[in-house]
Amino acid sequence: MAKADFYETLGVSRTATEAEMKAAFRKLAMQFHPDKNPGDHTAEVRFKEINEAYQCLSDGQKRAAYDRFGHAAFENGGAGGGGMGDGFGSSMSDIFDDLFGDMMGGGGRRGRANGRERGNDLRYNLEITLEDAFNGKTATIKVPSLMTCEACTGAGAKPGSKPKACTTCGGAGRVRAQQGFFAIERTCPTCQGRGEMIDNPCDACRGAGRVTRERSLSVNIPPGVEDGTRIRLAGEGESGLRGGPAGDLYIFLSMKAHPFFQRDGADLFCRVPISMVQAALGGEFTVHTVNGSEAKVKIPEGTQSGKQFKLKSKGMPVLRTRDFGDLYIQANVETPQNLTKRQRELLSEFETESSNTTHPESSGFFAKMKEFLTGAQ
Repeated sequence: MAKADFYETLGVSRTATEAEMKAAFRKLAMQFHPDKNPGDHTAEVRFKEINEAYQCLSDGQKRAAYDRFGHAAFENGGAGGGGMGDGFGSSMSDIFDDLFGDMMGGGGRRGRANGRERGNDLRYNLEITLEDAFNGKTATIKVPSLMTCEACTGAGAKPGSKPKACTTCGGAGRVRAQQGFFAIERTCPTCQGRGEMIDNPCDACRGAGRVTRERSLSVNIPPGVEDGTRIRLAGEGESGLRGGPAGDLYIFLSMKAHPFFQRDGADLFCRVPISMVQAALGGEFTVHTVNGSEAKVKIPEGTQSGKQFKLKSKGMPVLRTRDFGDLYIQANVETPQNLTKRQRELLSEFETESSNTTHPESSGFFAKMKEFLTGAQ
């Protein structure tokens, strides 16, 4: 039976780039790998064909020969050959590390060299007030985390003893396994990739090399931070295993709701109730800003509910600059309640004396509605 075209085997065009071929190979290899299709002879054959095609087309010289002569280029000892030699295995190791790392127990080049392992990153949620975000502050937090055991200095072995090389992998942390026709390296199941075994574990940490401790840390919060801001403290996460580097600590900031101000970026918004008389006649009122200072707001005659007044540079500081946002005061006209008899009389008298010019918006609205409905009929 004629051999399938290598390009068709990978499902790419003859003008495909190296990146496109690699992506196609990764997808097919994951689909037909023997570990994912145990006992399926057809999948094993297909996997072998995919490997052979990629071995040829990923090599510039072999691809040029194949494009010119086809499969005949590799017959009778021609260039390339269809086998999977040592060169192929080494050139493909990075791909199989990525593809089958999970099946191999976490492996590939991400394995733990000499048992050293980086510590985990930690997250800490810190709630602050709007005033804290305005002024900035230094907060003290207490973080429980895994720290290097002082008794064994992180070795995990009882003082006076030392870990010994793993008898399964000889200290390499990796073992080779045969998967059908393909040899794959796996993380050593005995030592979990550390390459060492502990016969006499430390009493303080029970061989883990780390113990849980609560630490106090100072966190500098700069003025202008916003809700959701993340602060990274390098090396303040969990300690690494066997002398590995520590992880990082990430501080996530959240803002407490403020009773008067709402924030949008560097701008602040505040709703202020004013009386109907004050809105009609005009006047002024005093508001407090977020930093505690006072600011006067003048309102003109006939101010409507929802009207906004901008106080320039009275908002929040802009992070790492000298700029400030603005403070917007929104006037909410309050309708009188719990009226006395005399107040009702005065309002009724005012209503009698009112005209279309007194309430132009409502008068114009009802006139336009009547005109629209009349025309529709």
